[in-house]
Amino acid sequence: MFAYMKLYVRYVDALNRLVGRCVMYLVFAIMAILLFSSLSRTLFDRPVLWGVEMAQFVTTAYYLLGGGFALLMHSHARMDLFYGRLGARGRAAMDAVTVICLLTFLAFLLYGGISSTVYSIEFNQHNNTAWGPAVAPVKCFMVLGIVLTLLQAVSEFFKDIARVFGVVIGLDIPELLLVDGKDTETRDPAVHPQPALTSTEVSHA
Repeated sequence: MFAYMKLYVRYVDALNRLVGRCVMYLVFAIMAILLFSSLSRTLFDRPVLWGVEMAQFVTTAYYLLGGGFALLMHSHARMDLFYGRLGARGRAAMDAVTVICLLTFLAFLLYGGISSTVYSIEFNQHNNTAWGPAVAPVKCFMVLGIVLTLLQAVSEFFKDIARVFGVVIGLDIPELLLVDGKDTETRDPAVHPQPALTSTEVSHA
């Protein structure tokens, strides 16, 4: 069973890592669009109609396509009331329960996103603005982002289930190791096992 989990986790984590590392550069596209829009209005007195809306569309893609990568990197905020008092397996079990809630939410979100996207394509929906762009492309990015986040949520669920049984999978992500390595005192020993001390280190200790 864990072999199939490891295979799924390996490919889904790699996919979201690749997408996340590519999408992060969209922030420069957003900055360029807003800067061009501002300069064309203030310096050349030739405002563009599409500037703000295009920046909003790119921001939407940036936010949604990076959802799976953010989940992979454990970048979402957590409210800790009882979590810190639990043991390693207790925390893994609580994580699994919360991921089930997340999966339920994402399933409903995906259903609504697909319905909205189909409607936009079928009726050629456009924004009711001076530029009036079609909204189907950004809604397609929305659905893709939800799918990637849903796949990553399943990956996190598999990791949590494995941790409940004392098996550690999916921790070889370079960025995740870099982030967790900055705070070794708070690392979960069940998830981030510390290397054994050498004889020299033991003698100095």
